[in-house]
Amino acid sequence: MSTGSGASSAFPGHTPGLQTGDPSVDDPGSVAAGAATRQTPPRDEYRPDPNRWMALAVVLAAGFMTLLDVSIVNVALPSIEQGLQAQQNALQWIVAGYALALGLLLVPSGRFGDAHGRRPVFMVGVALFVIASAACAVAQTPFELVLTRVVQGFAGGLISPQISGLIQSLFRGEERGKAFGLFGSTIAVSSAVGPLTGGALIALFGVHDGWRAVFFVNLPIGAAILLLARRYLPAPTAAERRPQSLDPLGVVLLGAGILRILVPFIEQRSWHSSLRVALFPLGALLIVMWVLHERRYSRTREPLVSLDLFRIRSYALGAPVGLLFFAGFIALFFIQTQYLQLGLGYPAWKSGLAVTPFAIGSALASAPGSRQALRRGPRLVAFGLAVVLVGMAGIWVAVDAHPGYDVALWIALPLLIAGLGSGLVISPNLTLALSEVPVQRAGSAGGVLQTGQRIGSAAGIAITGSVFYNQLASSRGDFGSAIRHGIISIAAFVAAALALTLADTLTRDS
Repeated sequence: MSTGSGASSAFPGHTPGLQTGDPSVDDPGSVAAGAATRQTPPRDEYRPDPNRWMALAVVLAAGFMTLLDVSIVNVALPSIEQGLQAQQNALQWIVAGYALALGLLLVPSGRFGDAHGRRPVFMVGVALFVIASAACAVAQTPFELVLTRVVQGFAGGLISPQISGLIQSLFRGEERGKAFGLFGSTIAVSSAVGPLTGGALIALFGVHDGWRAVFFVNLPIGAAILLLARRYLPAPTAAERRPQSLDPLGVVLLGAGILRILVPFIEQRSWHSSLRVALFPLGALLIVMWVLHERRYSRTREPLVSLDLFRIRSYALGAPVGLLFFAGFIALFFIQTQYLQLGLGYPAWKSGLAVTPFAIGSALASAPGSRQALRRGPRLVAFGLAVVLVGMAGIWVAVDAHPGYDVALWIALPLLIAGLGSGLVISPNLTLALSEVPVQRAGSAGGVLQTGQRIGSAAGIAITGSVFYNQLASSRGDFGSAIRHGIISIAAFVAAALALTLADTLTRDS
């Protein structure tokens, strides 16, 4: 497999006429014929930016900061509970409010960046993230903290799609694979080291107010990112400055649909009414309405998301594979933290340290995996998923054979193996999924992928968490049995992603 010219021949399911990210391919429109009123996006004339690697470092630092805040606060919840006398529902929404707000803004902010320039949207997002972090750090009541966490999540939603969009526009060929590899490493490492970082900060600043340091730490990092972004990120082009419709009804329909899908997952442990379950079909109906609207809207104007993206085989495969893998990938950290801290009495920092082999493995494999992605194609992703399953099996065996306090030592090697496999999944899948996406649509395309990841994460934690806690209750507090059942649930998600990837690979070869 290769990218660039001839990319459509590397992807047999790719529809002729769709623009790729290749500078040698003209964009004929890629939406319904007869869209005479639509302006055709300009040819993507690629000239390497001499500052592209510094620009990458800047956006990855911002990505690390926003992704870290997804996991780091979990460890700080006991400190927040003590410092603010927060009730359980407020604690849940301190985590859920951030994730929900971030997930709602990913697609529209990606489209906005495509239409008006990625640097200004990125910088506004970073500035808002810094302000919201400061407000979180000085919050005096649980309600204030929940509210400022929601604002912080919106800021993260502004930042995240601009990262993949900037990588698409700044890099080509093997350099793009390397850049996405580093992005994948950032995703894996930030998710894994969040608990360790949070535990260390609380240990350093004390239980009562240590949680405030978790938010204060974003201020100097964010300020440095803003200064460097102004210097190294490319300014918007003339094409990006053109007035473009932003499809407001599409934004409302998609946001309402995502909200009604995410909230039942997030609230599954505290909201037991049948109304919660009823939100799922309502969310599905809104998504169907959104698809119909996008089809109609695209006849005359650029929609929020061009549905022609899903006619690109690599993109249509990468989106569900990412959703399924993140459902298992994030749930692993959730149940392992519960097992080590609640079951075995590990302090927060030690529980976080126990996860680092996974982060190390993922960081080691991500960059070389992405460099090979365009050559190896979905086979590389399938291999990575198989390696993750081997790691999951190793964790299951280690917990079963050595359930005592030193279990962290016994699961270190299986976690490393699972991390290596993860590095061959996250970055290569992202590289392949976006390899043929038009640069002019990179932000919205990346926003869709990341929205799928957020839905997968929420669903994975909800489903695996239910398996974990139900088994914990039925086994009368046997945390070892609970985590083993949770690992089976995680393996099911990974196996589903593997089956999808293998099916795609077999149909390519036939």
